[in-house]
Amino acid sequence: MLSNLENWDVVEDKAITRIFVFRDFTEALGFVNKVGDLAERYNHHPDIHLVEYKKVKIVLTTHSAGGITEKDITLAKEIDKLSV
Repeated sequence: MLSNLENWDVVEDKAITRIFVFRDFTEALGFVNKVGDLAERYNHHPDIHLVEYKKVKIVLTTHSAGGITEKDITLAKEIDKLSV
């Protein structure tokens, strides 16, 4: 299931995470808003961290399941499409 994801790291078999790097703060913030829209659409909400003004760290886990589920993989793939 995780082998289909590129650039995502597994954290203690409980979450997947990826850092996206943008040109500037405005571009990073725009990406955060797009991820937020996706999260609402999928009713699955990641932790989103805007760091160093142009990097966005996404952490996905299914809290109710205590780890990584298909919901996380699906949302990760959709988030990847935003960064192209």
